Amino acid sequence: MTLEPEGNWRRPEDYEKADLTEEDVLANIADFDDPNIDHENAVVGILEDDSPYPEVRSAVANTDDSTIPVSSIRAWVIGIALAILLAGLNQFLFFRYPSVTISSLVAVLIALPIGRAWAAVVPNWRIFGISLNPGPFTIKEHVLLTIMATVSSSSAYATDIVAVQRVYYNQTYNFSYQWMLVMSTQLLGFSLGGILRRFLVQPPSMIWPTNLVTCALFNTLHSVSYAGIGTHGGISRERFFLYAWAAGMCWYFLPGYLFQGLSYFSWVCWIAPNNIVVNQLFGYVSGLGMSLITFDWAQITYIGSPLATPWWAEANIAVGFVTIFWVLAPILYYTNTWYSAYLPMSTRISYDNTGNTYNVTQIINADASLNLAAYEQYSPLFLSMTFAISYGLSFASITATLTHALLYFRKQIWVQSRRSMSEQTDVHARLMSKYKQVPGWWYGIIFVSMVVLGIIVIEVWHTEFPVWAFFLALTIAFVYVLPIGMIQAITNQQVGLNVITELIIGYALPGRPIAMMMFKTWGYITMVQALNFASDFKLGHYMKIPPRSMFWGQVVATIIAGTVQLGVQAWMFTNIPDICSPTQKNGFICPNTEVFGTASIIWGVIGPMRVFSSGQIYNVLTYFFLIGVICPVIAYLIYLKWPDSIIRYVNFPVIFSGTGSIPPASAVNYVPWAIVGFIFQYHIRRRHISWWTKYNYVLSAAMDSGLAVSIVIIFFVLQYPQNGTIGLTTVQTWWGNTVFLKTADGQALPYKPLPASGTFGCVVLAVWSSL
Repeated sequence: MTLEPEGNWRRPEDYEKADLTEEDVLANIADFDDPNIDHENAVVGILEDDSPYPEVRSAVANTDDSTIPVSSIRAWVIGIALAILLAGLNQFLFFRYPSVTISSLVAVLIALPIGRAWAAVVPNWRIFGISLNPGPFTIKEHVLLTIMATVSSSSAYATDIVAVQRVYYNQTYNFSYQWMLVMSTQLLGFSLGGILRRFLVQPPSMIWPTNLVTCALFNTLHSVSYAGIGTHGGISRERFFLYAWAAGMCWYFLPGYLFQGLSYFSWVCWIAPNNIVVNQLFGYVSGLGMSLITFDWAQITYIGSPLATPWWAEANIAVGFVTIFWVLAPILYYTNTWYSAYLPMSTRISYDNTGNTYNVTQIINADASLNLAAYEQYSPLFLSMTFAISYGLSFASITATLTHALLYFRKQIWVQSRRSMSEQTDVHARLMSKYKQVPGWWYGIIFVSMVVLGIIVIEVWHTEFPVWAFFLALTIAFVYVLPIGMIQAITNQQVGLNVITELIIGYALPGRPIAMMMFKTWGYITMVQALNFASDFKLGHYMKIPPRSMFWGQVVATIIAGTVQLGVQAWMFTNIPDICSPTQKNGFICPNTEVFGTASIIWGVIGPMRVFSSGQIYNVLTYFFLIGVICPVIAYLIYLKWPDSIIRYVNFPVIFSGTGSIPPASAVNYVPWAIVGFIFQYHIRRRHISWWTKYNYVLSAAMDSGLAVSIVIIFFVLQYPQNGTIGLTTVQTWWGNTVFLKTADGQALPYKPLPASGTFGCVVLAVWSSL
């Protein structure tokens, strides 16, 4: 028996167990060879009218009660209030160092007692026929208001453009410019994400692993029971969550404040603190992290929870990390390739030819344009070894993503383009098909209106950003959003477009830093917002939130949050003395704005042609574009020959982009992450599947939320008061909080001393003097 993938699926009750084969199931789940498919359990899931993926079954209920309240006044009031609070507070803290971000998990935990208090206290009056208190606080209300509170709670990317214009280029445009810029960059991606929901949300193979942790958290907080939890004995998931949450919250006070050496546990370096090679290989601050372990959950989950990402994807990243950063990087470094031995092994900053931080103020004129004579007299730009390699990996991931999508996903894309919600071979899609879907013209209106706002911004105000470049940026986002979205939905890893957008605009419009920032934002953030929108919609898909409620909740909250962020930012620049100055007395030194502004000068003023073009020091890295094309083709040809071999799990976009967070991430964020992933996602999942099914995602949610609460407490109780002077001569300076900094690793010492001349490297080529 062969099932047709186009709309001829049959319900589980139509099957007899004897006539249902593995091939029947797999043919109707994904139109590509999905590494996430558990062949042994897929048939079981279909027979139980549940997801074929054990991960989804363990975190998501396969039932729905469409009568419980969702888009209530209670949900909207609490959601908007939290959206205002989180957006304003996070924007205020965004300009401070040290800082903290109030995460979505904190919002989940805060909203629960507020919602239940509302249900207990507010009278059941009706206003215009709408009840103020529709009864007990429901899980669907909780999900909707949490999405509203967090959809734009972190600082909008475009607010950095406004801040950089003000600080670096003395451009202070009015609120209309700022508001239209932020709205356009935030909402254009939403319209794109909505259009692509049939590819990224409805198919069961698009599991979005991070959402499973969130679903497990909601279901645990509301004591929802469902078949997918399994029959494992032991304590309840609610009690398990409470114990793990309390333990995670209390434990973080050790590595996060009292004994930070547990976080940067580079114990080998403590034994030989002055041995540069040992520190470069085993260190966590500026080394390659061969010390292997950390006791800090914040470090382990910096690149995502290892309990959420599928093991095969984690293995791709781990193999890529070891091969590239533990084998290739030391070879290149100790042979002094790109003069890297005169620099630290791994840092997140750029250098001049004396080994000092690159001082961009020495090469720019008063109007922030390039002073070519000063540049030629000063120094070319140099990068640490891992930073340079990360650019090559970014180039490879860009071409590998398109190649991989073309080879592996072309059938899935074609089939999904013709398949409606009711035709999806998935219980969750069938349950969601009863709700009214969002009409395509809603997304069309947002898209057209945001394009108009974008054109007004770049044409009315002086931006040096042509309209054709605006549409080129959107084209890049449109081309990449589907393949990157499919990879993220399957592997929990997102390929970034920030480097490629900087590269393209740097060549296309050299010497225009404002245009560079705008091109990067519309090209990169449009895609990111589209995928955030799709991810939230998948969360609503799993939790059975009506799509139209999701749509309005996301759009309204985004508009409100963006407006609040701009208002807070404007107030800060008006009322905080010396804001963004390195000596600002309250810590408002704007570290993120400094990084963003420096990048605008490096890419927009110096330009990539002076770094990557023929004859320049890092030109060889451009060959990674070709490597990114070749590697997936080779893997695909091997797969065609041996389809059941380990090659089916090899994913080069994940290998190249998985380590893309280096820098600012370092080995401490990858090695322990892979070890924990192996323990839970491979060993426990294979050997103790019933325990894993019941507790794995609950454990991840508990540890993540406990950590989030602990970070907030430490910051506001112990670090923010008295400008961080609490314990200045006691806890902050004892051995456990300084040992990892008093090593060659902590001091980021290079392998080679400077030559006798005091400088290294080549001279600036005069061929670029006409640019």
